Amino acid sequence: MVSEINQTPKALRLHIGVFGDTNAGKSTFINAVTGQNIALTSPVAGTTTDPVFKPMELLPLGPVVFIDTAGLDDKSELGQIRVEKSMEQLEVCDAAVLVISSESQNVCSVKEYVSMIKSKKIPYVIVANKINGKKSELDLELYGNVVSADLNDKNDIGKIKEALIDLLKDKIEDPVLTADLVHPGDLVMLTAPQDIQAPKGRLILPEVQVLRDLLDNNCMVMTVTSDNIRNALDSLKNPPALVVTDSQIFKEVNEIIPKDIPLTSFSLLMAKIKGDIKSLIKGAESIDNLTDGDKVLILESCSHHAMDDDIARVKIPNLLRKYTGKNLVIDNISGQNISINIKDYKLAIHCGGCMINRKAMLKKQRIFSDAGIPMTNFGVCIAYMNGMLKRICY
Repeated sequence: MVSEINQTPKALRLHIGVFGDTNAGKSTFINAVTGQNIALTSPVAGTTTDPVFKPMELLPLGPVVFIDTAGLDDKSELGQIRVEKSMEQLEVCDAAVLVISSESQNVCSVKEYVSMIKSKKIPYVIVANKINGKKSELDLELYGNVVSADLNDKNDIGKIKEALIDLLKDKIEDPVLTADLVHPGDLVMLTAPQDIQAPKGRLILPEVQVLRDLLDNNCMVMTVTSDNIRNALDSLKNPPALVVTDSQIFKEVNEIIPKDIPLTSFSLLMAKIKGDIKSLIKGAESIDNLTDGDKVLILESCSHHAMDDDIARVKIPNLLRKYTGKNLVIDNISGQNISINIKDYKLAIHCGGCMINRKAMLKKQRIFSDAGIPMTNFGVCIAYMNGMLKRICY
């Protein structure tokens, strides 16, 4: 647990997917580049079943996560399911590594794999894995950037890292979380959620990320519980430059905070760096168009045990029904994949998305947009239904 707390969250890392046939050397690649035996290797085809994630620091890129996937040519009994899992990872990758074994003679599969990667419009590099010193006889140069490497040779691993760094150099950027809302030296007040879903002994992940970002921007930060906001304000010589609160208590905090103090929420800031916030705001406006019997889908990117007064299963549904006055059908799903038929829904409401990266969130927005279904998120819809969208900043 301590090591996880000290690591950059996976959602903030560049995602690099590793793809190829069974026994092409994908797991060997992961182990070589990360310098750890994190991925199981074996001459037995189909050793890797579910995707394996390995975070590391790849300077000067910074924090990345490598995703080891099952072979795309897996013909075993569960092969189709494994291939589908691999292709799901391609949807959320910032870059792809296609590992080709020197023993492979199948040029058609190379064409197919490169075509699949190109269709996702992500950069890629082909690693031609020398096995027993043998070079691939395929003319891989026809299909893009190629690095011929012995994955057991440390010098060759250096070449691969350099190729990856060059591939992703344009993606070296820090997401602007609070930098455009504050100035160095500003005092910012955070209100720490104290509901039943707040992890015992810890802060919620969005609050940790916002706190870290504010400190990086040379701000002073004070954190209070909701029942101490008035006392905190009274104790200050000058008002805070910004107040960041939990979306669930937007209305209560707004009644306490003077109107000249900028106000936002952790969920809105997450929406800002994870997805297209303008589209999410537009999606919230469609709440006014809901009628009796309409279906609303509430999505959470992580799975957790639902508790009493759960925001996704109790609070937002209650607020929706109270605000619209309509008899709505509200369904909930958890996890990073959408495996249900969405065509009958009139609105989708997503969580803050703190556990997924920007590409995964944009993918979900695209799915609903293509289906003609408006989508918003927890913080945006709560602000909208409380008449506060013009009050808040992001």
